[in-house]
Amino acid sequence: MSDLAFASATELAAKIKAKEISAAELLELYLQRVDQFNPDINAVVVDIREEARQQAQAIDAALAKGDDLGPMAGVPMTVKESYNVAGTPTTFGNPDWRDNIAAEDAESVKKLKGIGLNIFGKTNVPLSLADFQSYNEIYGTTNNPYDLSRVPGGSSGGSAAALAAGLTGMEIGSDIGGSIRNPAHFCGIFGHKPTFDLLWLRGHSPPGDLRAPGDISVIGPMARSAADLQTTLQTMAGPDDIRQRGFQLNLPEWQGRSLKGLRVAVWKNDVNAPVAAEVEARVALVAQALKDAGAIIDEDARPAFDAAASHDTYQNLLHATMSARMPEASYDSLKAYVDELDPNDRSQKAKVLRAQVANFKQWTTANEARHQLRWQWHEFFKSYDVLITPMMATAAFEHDHSNFSERTVLVDNQQRPYFEQVFWAGLTGVAYLPSTVIPTSLNDAGLPIGVQIVGQEYDDLITIGVAGELEAMGFTFTPPPNYS
Repeated sequence: MSDLAFASATELAAKIKAKEISAAELLELYLQRVDQFNPDINAVVVDIREEARQQAQAIDAALAKGDDLGPMAGVPMTVKESYNVAGTPTTFGNPDWRDNIAAEDAESVKKLKGIGLNIFGKTNVPLSLADFQSYNEIYGTTNNPYDLSRVPGGSSGGSAAALAAGLTGMEIGSDIGGSIRNPAHFCGIFGHKPTFDLLWLRGHSPPGDLRAPGDISVIGPMARSAADLQTTLQTMAGPDDIRQRGFQLNLPEWQGRSLKGLRVAVWKNDVNAPVAAEVEARVALVAQALKDAGAIIDEDARPAFDAAASHDTYQNLLHATMSARMPEASYDSLKAYVDELDPNDRSQKAKVLRAQVANFKQWTTANEARHQLRWQWHEFFKSYDVLITPMMATAAFEHDHSNFSERTVLVDNQQRPYFEQVFWAGLTGVAYLPSTVIPTSLNDAGLPIGVQIVGQEYDDLITIGVAGELEAMGFTFTPPPNYS
């Protein structure tokens, strides 16, 4: 039965439909695995199994009558803790929000339930969703199932760890600085960061019924196959209730296309955020596989902007957005501190602090620079269909709960700044581009390494489609050895 636990959600749904297993039986399989393996991994941190058991019985009864409950009917699922699920806490890992109990489901959760997914728990996050690791005072630390001494990524680290360990059939995360993509890379699964505002975020927010989407931030699917990403993305995508009066979804399709003739740009490494030789080699491996399938590869192609300037724009917008989540008193204290900085201080720390309390004119300047980047990417994608890049500098690193300012990452025997790794997420995220992370098998230490496939805005199904083609060529999820 352990092989079943690691199947894709698409495969699981097919087995339920074919009466090879019931929704109730499949749920119990995952619950047994959670009870057995989760104490060491600590990925699933909120349990709503009794409600899920009742739902599984209802699904089985409806299927027995011949009802069509959707393409994922009966598949057990967990969701990132930052999504509202009625009757459960939504804390963002913040102890101040420990008692924030959701009154109703997030819009995306409603849509996923509408295609038959059965939610039985929620998964761990870092404090305020702001780390490459996933730990907080409320729920503790989540470990990587390939090596418990290492991180699963963040902020959707619990989501990725649960999928990799075979504790759930499907997951959803969120991403502003790689929070879907870096956990997918570290845990060897598939993850998709959608085009900005393609998926309605309502119900994925700190306490309060917030209606405005946070800048750069998106929600998206995480899974053990590209097909799962496509089904759930198409389920969650679309305009909100106001915009749908005048807009409808019409994403470009991959179906009917092939890799032959696909125009592929490759960005294997960058001086602004050097990656390990083994990570660069995986990008090259994917590029070679595409070339062997008939794609046209260009390793020198770059958009017409300076990568360092792009990263500065991203950092300015990112830190302004993240600081908006701060409690009022914390923000006021930060503002007072920044006001006392030496005007001549141009250190990286000072730049970050100033970005966190940027005034509207400063933010607008950064926003204009971002939209210049969007149009430069638009021109770039007239010549290329997709771009292949690294996702993170290394495979999963060991837990490090020291102060952010003290953390570094060892990249081929060189200590690099901890948050330098956000470069590869921000390169595309700042310009609203969709990107899909695929696994490329394990390294010599038994740790996964992922690669990012980037497309132009609204080419979500194209990047997922390319991911699916690569999956069929052998770039597949590899279960961790100790969870059979």
